[in-house]
Amino acid sequence: MKEPLVQVTDHGLFVPAADLYIDPWKPVDRAVITHAHADHARGGSGRYLSAQAGHDVLRVRLGSTARIDTLPWGERIRMGSAHLSLHPAGHILGAAQIRVEVGGEVWVVSGDYKLESDPTCRAFEPVPCHTFISECTFGLPIYRWPTPRAVFGDILTWWAGNAERGRTSILFGYSLGKAQRLLAGIHLELLDQGMEAPGPILVHGAVHRLLPPFHRAGVPLPDVLRANRESARASEGRALVVAPPSAGGTPWIRKFGQVSTGFASGWMRIRGHRRRRGGDRGFVLSDHVDWPGLLTAIRATGAERIGLTHGTTGPAVRFLREEGWDAWNVPTRFEGEAGSEAPDGSDSGEHETEGQEDA
Repeated sequence: MKEPLVQVTDHGLFVPAADLYIDPWKPVDRAVITHAHADHARGGSGRYLSAQAGHDVLRVRLGSTARIDTLPWGERIRMGSAHLSLHPAGHILGAAQIRVEVGGEVWVVSGDYKLESDPTCRAFEPVPCHTFISECTFGLPIYRWPTPRAVFGDILTWWAGNAERGRTSILFGYSLGKAQRLLAGIHLELLDQGMEAPGPILVHGAVHRLLPPFHRAGVPLPDVLRANRESARASEGRALVVAPPSAGGTPWIRKFGQVSTGFASGWMRIRGHRRRRGGDRGFVLSDHVDWPGLLTAIRATGAERIGLTHGTTGPAVRFLREEGWDAWNVPTRFEGEAGSEAPDGSDSGEHETEGQEDA
């Protein structure tokens, strides 16, 4: 039996032919990173490889001393006896799938991905392969996403209604990726509808520090103010405030007076998750693939072997086997709680409170 091109080790996914790790769980000599969320991009490794489009956000995450090399989309490089290339995943800015080829055999590791349109990043591109290792964060048939435009229309209606009642709208979304998608989607929906915004848009400091890479990438973002005591006081009862989930329930919220809170996540598809969050509204908006999208992506690769990781893999593995695929579970330290969209409301392992961010 052939040695697998990608193997699970105590440091994460390892490519023996290239002597490097994909999104390692611990520091290693060489790592290729699918994207900059903290459950995939961890500090301490000797050298990193990422998509060129993801360099700036990865730099913010890893710091100025990290050694980061980049590749343009689709460019092949030789590492050991393997050829590697990176391909768009559509998850967040710069998110990549990793293609590994050795002796004519091709494996692709998806990282996190989605199929829905998103103005903040390059769309997912299926990569033909023999083996596809796919995320499975929402690997149950109940997870089916509404169209993004419908969600952004609902957000605008909610914001306008709150402004009429003199309440500040606090919208929670993960600081990297989700927050910028919310800002861009709201901005474009206002333009499409020819509407005036009900008030100014404020952002938490954790979101604010991640905006420059998106501006440099040409992402269409609205004008925003950093949420501090002065801007909160000046826009009280009218503003929309985008903040990471970790800011909820902290003293940081008090500066906004009367508020209505909303949460944007794929987990909002399930009523129990909405109740546990304790917010006034839940908006079903995910940066991960839903059940129909998972099956569409798998079919598009033409792969015969499917490894599923990061999520509810058991039922999906059984379904794929019944449909004729050679499917299996790929162990991960983040089983069921992918850090970029965790059901407990965590924000990729980060907890940005007012004490850490003058937000």
